[in-house]
Amino acid sequence: MAIPTLRLDLRRAPFAETTHAELYAAALEQCAWADERGFGSVTLSEHHGVDDGYVPAPLVMAGAVAGRTQRALITIAALIVPLHDPLRLAEDIAVVDLASGGRIAIVAGIGYRHEEFEMFGVDRSRRGAILEEHIEVMRLAWTGQPFSYQDRTVRVTPTPLQQPHPTVFIGGSTEVAADRAARLRLPFFPGVGDPELAAAYEAACARVGFDGGFTIMPKGPGFVHVTDDPERAWSEIAPFALYDATTYSSWQTAGQRSQVTTDAATVEELRASGVYAVVTPEECVELARSVGPAGGLVLHPLMAGMPPELGWQSLELFAAKVLPNLG
Repeated sequence: MAIPTLRLDLRRAPFAETTHAELYAAALEQCAWADERGFGSVTLSEHHGVDDGYVPAPLVMAGAVAGRTQRALITIAALIVPLHDPLRLAEDIAVVDLASGGRIAIVAGIGYRHEEFEMFGVDRSRRGAILEEHIEVMRLAWTGQPFSYQDRTVRVTPTPLQQPHPTVFIGGSTEVAADRAARLRLPFFPGVGDPELAAAYEAACARVGFDGGFTIMPKGPGFVHVTDDPERAWSEIAPFALYDATTYSSWQTAGQRSQVTTDAATVEELRASGVYAVVTPEECVELARSVGPAGGLVLHPLMAGMPPELGWQSLELFAAKVLPNLG
């Protein structure tokens, strides 16, 4: 069966009545609730300078989530590595890893929005090379030993709990990303469920002699909402879902692919896309069976700042009528 996942990006649509303070408070309550009920993971992500307040500091949020949970994996998918100083990034990840008991996982992404690279003064054309350089610096940093960086000797302490380092995947939706993951001898987490990318990664691993690689492919909808009355639920969440879909689609650049992107411009098109699934408990169980144990049931209960009570209704129904059937 699929793994229940709580997804949080803490965006707030312009028409949302819920404040950001209320969203953050609800998010932490929902993380604690999900952890107690055996959810497999909490997934955070990162963007900067967005009008709706998309969470820009996922490692800070990951630390807060770690303080409210005990078991769930905390995944940042994706962390835009080229926008960060690698030494500070290594420190922050190590601290979250220690504070969470080794429950942090990172999907290292190169980023794509031009505005974000301009904001941080980073050369977007070098983002792939910068990511690779930063990964190597972080690996050296996580040894806890002094090393040479930019003509000076540096040292990062404390070392993380996970050894030799916290879980790091390479993200991306191209064969270039697959090749990068193999060369860096790290697992691959593509942004889209394309079997050709997995094959490209396997071939690249064979070329470089890396026999420890594996791919985790996204599968299933990007948003699952459980309800006894799908028509009523759609009428309640439609504005938030449409805002979420259309704004995210507008950010995509040439060659960028994502499992949760749709070109839908109307609610009817959105419903037909399959990216946003509003389902009964029985339909949710069938969905879990269809995506299988490698897939996820992604519950996004605060999508675009929708009223927390709507998200709670879905979560409670999921716990009562879906979770008992996911054994």
